[in-house]
Amino acid sequence: MKYKIQRFILLGYLSCYGIIAVEAKDLLPYRNKNLPIEIRVQDLLSRMTLKEKIGQMLCTMSWDYYTIDGKKTMVSDKFIEELKDKQMGMLWAAYRADPWTRKTLSNGLNPMLAAKVGNALQRYAIEKTRLGIPLFLAEEAPHGHMAIGTTVFPTGLGMAATWDTNLIEEAGNVISREIRLQGGHISYGPVLDLARDPRWSRVEETMGEDPVLSAKIGAAEVRGLGGGNLSLPTSTLVTLKHFIAYGIPEGGQNGGPALIGQRELMDCFLPPFRKSIDAGALSVMTAYNSIDGVPCTSNSFLLTNVLRNIWKFKGLVVSDLYSIDGIFSTHDVAASIEDAGVAAVNAGVDVDLGANAFIHLADAVKSGKIKEAVVDTAVARVLKMKMQMGLFENPYVSPKMAAKYVRDAANIDVAHRVAQASVTLLKNENNILPLSKNMHVAVIGPNADNKYNMLGDYTAPQEDSNVKTILAGINKKLPAENVEYVKGCDIRDTTLNEINKAVEAANRSDIVIVAVGGSSARDFKTSYKETGAAITDDKHVSDMDCGEGFDRESLTLLGRQNQLLSALRKTGRPMVVVYIEGRPLDKTWAAQNADALITAYYPGQEGGLAIADVLFGDYNPAGRLPISVPRNIGQLPVYYNKKKPAVHNYVEMSASPLYPFGYGLSYTSFKYSNLLINGNLDKGYTVSFDITNTGNMDGEEVPQLYITDEISSVVQPVRQLKDFTRIYIHKNETRNIKMLITYDDLAFTGIDMARRVEPGDFDIQIGTSSTDIRLHSKLTLK
Repeated sequence: MKYKIQRFILLGYLSCYGIIAVEAKDLLPYRNKNLPIEIRVQDLLSRMTLKEKIGQMLCTMSWDYYTIDGKKTMVSDKFIEELKDKQMGMLWAAYRADPWTRKTLSNGLNPMLAAKVGNALQRYAIEKTRLGIPLFLAEEAPHGHMAIGTTVFPTGLGMAATWDTNLIEEAGNVISREIRLQGGHISYGPVLDLARDPRWSRVEETMGEDPVLSAKIGAAEVRGLGGGNLSLPTSTLVTLKHFIAYGIPEGGQNGGPALIGQRELMDCFLPPFRKSIDAGALSVMTAYNSIDGVPCTSNSFLLTNVLRNIWKFKGLVVSDLYSIDGIFSTHDVAASIEDAGVAAVNAGVDVDLGANAFIHLADAVKSGKIKEAVVDTAVARVLKMKMQMGLFENPYVSPKMAAKYVRDAANIDVAHRVAQASVTLLKNENNILPLSKNMHVAVIGPNADNKYNMLGDYTAPQEDSNVKTILAGINKKLPAENVEYVKGCDIRDTTLNEINKAVEAANRSDIVIVAVGGSSARDFKTSYKETGAAITDDKHVSDMDCGEGFDRESLTLLGRQNQLLSALRKTGRPMVVVYIEGRPLDKTWAAQNADALITAYYPGQEGGLAIADVLFGDYNPAGRLPISVPRNIGQLPVYYNKKKPAVHNYVEMSASPLYPFGYGLSYTSFKYSNLLINGNLDKGYTVSFDITNTGNMDGEEVPQLYITDEISSVVQPVRQLKDFTRIYIHKNETRNIKMLITYDDLAFTGIDMARRVEPGDFDIQIGTSSTDIRLHSKLTLK
């Protein structure tokens, strides 16, 4: 009876448009692009069985849904069987290649083959199913599409280190175009978790510790990914990860509970997601963790009250892989996987990534545990997005276009510029950098010439020619006879010991460049959980010390790396230390002993060239830390914007970080002056000031605006970033900078949990980092 009523209503709508519904597949209302999408969705829903509806809520793992025969691709028997059984409407990671999926350069998909596979999967779904609903293909894309032959950018931490929203918007555009050219539709990323515990294994994916930096960089990437305009052929449906507070797990253990109050959640952790949704993100992924005893994947306060009711979010909510299962199997708050699925869908989850739990929703509907209307609501959201993207009219892509434009020269150039902009100079004693191009250089260390260690987690296998290491970058700057390379040791394994050989090379050189740090490079000897997280064991010692599942109990360099550094220091040769890392590793030794110190995070495929550009002065560094570098794990957490009172020193050491949030050096110097504030609360306060390049080189500066609320009814941060920019200034040039303080910049969540601005004094600070404040002024609200 319900379907008959819906059809009757639809016929009324259709008559208004002068359209008669004819029972022929090509003329059905849901296929008519000239009708309003709401009408098309309702028409399609009215024709669907309960099983077909639930299928649209399933997202299955799909890297074994195809076969390759030379240049030909076909759907696999497994895909045919699962489509018949599950009738899934969404596929995840069809193009993914890595040790977990067992896809390599030899048996995986290049861009042309990927496009062919996407077309084959779509064609089968459209032509062989009753209603011919096209598939959504969802792909991992935290720092580039995780597929063979795509452009690899720095990981999220490196992107945030650029403090350059325009550049990251360019990167987002590259990522979305490459995904869509190959037939993908949904991009998983950016990762907006605030990272306050560097022991956690996924710090590298995040934008760092600060809500404002994360929000602005994340929103910029979303705009580049299409800004929510799904009608554009280059736009992806952006999925933000992970909702919420996943980056502060207890003990730094991935997926552990987040100990956080609701006010902190509202003022710090939710804003990056809100800003990115405002920028056009149309999907949110739930997190594995729980908050105050409630798993995030079954938290109706977050997924319905906050997202839907307060923010008016109209997009999709997708679980993280098997996180619905975890309501039952790890959190133990559901008696069965069916009950876990019911809890998730009732909380507001639309799509089950992994498809183990929602497959049981048909039984739950029949037994009365949930109403079919709840299913209809979720399915309608999925169908609406497919129609907005035009998949019913244009489901296929051109393999030739994919082969031509994925990772083309223009895209590689963007990756190079992002890598350059991310490089962060932490120490430059006696201006040892930049280096002369006629020096003899010893290039040493486990990360000096290791391609995969440059890339970070969620990266596909790479052709050797695609990744430029530090050694390769230096070889482009100097004659071959001026460069001598010795690995010295591995990241973790202590079997290799070339320290004496490294010392001999150092003694023959004018300067030593040693690259140490960590790695998130997966290999085929590592074991993986069903979620894809790596499993640590004592049987195989890979380089991998970071990446999903590789949590640390310390931040020290592993293996023989400290031994290598100490031995090189004893040679007396000037030493530049470069960290390639996915988290802020311990740098106390390098800060005291190295002549120059750089962190390049995981800089992506062009990272070696970018680092060499900085080392030899072809690029003036302006990267800034998106996360504080601790002195010792005993002071964790050490994020800069802690609530008052200000921290005090420990018995053994300072409580301040080794290097603070926002810090980074340049080869030139800048003077700040003439701070002025004008405006009002309604239209905002314009903050203007001058910056003069007083050094001998052109360069970029990153001025940062911080605010301290001096008296408030609720405890506020000692200092909070509110705005920033990155600006190029010629030597001897003065530039006037303008920033805006809005109502929201002065607001906080009050005692009554309502957002408010209180009268009083605000200390307005302009600085080069969170601890180097150059200008102050007081703003008083009456």
